[in-house]
Amino acid sequence: MSSINTNASAMTALQTLAATNKALNTTQGRIATGLRVAEASDNAAYWSIATTMRSDNKALSTVQDSLGLGASKVDTAYTGMNKAIDTLNEIKVKIVAASGASDADKAKIDTEIKALQKQLKAYADGATFSGANMLSVSSGAAVAADVKVVSAFTRDASGTASISTIDINVEGIKLYEAGAGVATTGKGILDSNRTAAGVEGAAAAPTLGAAAVAADTYTVATMQLTNGTLFASDTQIGAMLGVVESALKDMNTAATNLGAAKNRIELQKAFTSSLMDSIDRGVGQLVDADMNKESTRLQAIQVQQQLGIQALSIANGNSQSILSLFRG
Repeated sequence: MSSINTNASAMTALQTLAATNKALNTTQGRIATGLRVAEASDNAAYWSIATTMRSDNKALSTVQDSLGLGASKVDTAYTGMNKAIDTLNEIKVKIVAASGASDADKAKIDTEIKALQKQLKAYADGATFSGANMLSVSSGAAVAADVKVVSAFTRDASGTASISTIDINVEGIKLYEAGAGVATTGKGILDSNRTAAGVEGAAAAPTLGAAAVAADTYTVATMQLTNGTLFASDTQIGAMLGVVESALKDMNTAATNLGAAKNRIELQKAFTSSLMDSIDRGVGQLVDADMNKESTRLQAIQVQQQLGIQALSIANGNSQSILSLFRG
């Protein structure tokens, strides 16, 4: 039935053309943005997942920066510790040379030892990065606080986010402790009082020139062969050697711990970088548009649009043919 009031063919053609134009706009939007899920209305579930993972990836980027900062702090302390070990070995050599030496030679060796002791302090004080120094501290507490390096950002199955850290035990690696009120046994490796057996304890200054006493204590940072008048006896020099050996043992342990922390941070940095790449790939699989498919779809929809326009034109033209029925 033909009607001048209702053109069903034109209405159908118009609806088809509107659907084609909508599909064209969607495809053009995907090509322009590179995303098939750009808004929550495109796919609410995928959009929500992608948005959360993008946020987590930004947090991981901050973790990566924190690991880099932590690695620099540990590397600085590690370098200072190694230089201090080398210097303490030189002091050890000087003490061995002083055994059996004349008082005149002991005075010269003492001058060299004092210079090396100052160098030890310089290494410890200089091992500072971004205001953090793990070798020369002033904790003002019974135990020096650990240095914490943010190492991971995680989210569990319930969606709860948490932060993990790599903790570096400063108490076990510090060389000098300037904090007031710190217990005798809480001092650093080089400024703590040690007996000939290497045991830390309360200060008990030896009398230079006398035989060594088991309770006498020496500090690597301040031990001396002479006070300008008196000279250390050979047994006292032997006690000093025991103190240096004990300090070297503790410093080697500290360097090992720093090396382990340094290696762990490097491994975590590599893992975090790989994890960020994996998350990027995962998000891409959820929301990225396949440009090959979209370009092919665009060409097909453009053809459909042209055909829809033509069909609408034909449908509108059908009503004009009714006029020919009324021509005489």
